[in-house]
Amino acid sequence: MAKNKTKMKARRRMLFLGLTSIAIIFVMTFTIGRYWVEIFDKYQEKKMLEEELLSLKEKAEELKVDANKLQNPDYVARYAREKYLYSKEGEFILQIPEE
Repeated sequence: MAKNKTKMKARRRMLFLGLTSIAIIFVMTFTIGRYWVEIFDKYQEKKMLEEELLSLKEKAEELKVDANKLQNPDYVARYAREKYLYSKEGEFILQIPEE
């Protein structure tokens, strides 16, 4: 009878340790999986932001070139005539419709 009680206690202890180990392994696996998903999302976001940064740098360079062009009065006059249909004195502007 004493042997049965010790065997039962040993079985209960082993069952308890086994279930506890399984629970710990499950929690750790879930946590690690969640972190991997977060890392993957951050990696994707980083790639997207790097592409956006590159396009913004290109746009900034284009704007610098345009700003330098606008310092030239001849360029500004030609741009205004083309874009806003301004004319010099004695000039007539004819618009040709695009087909």
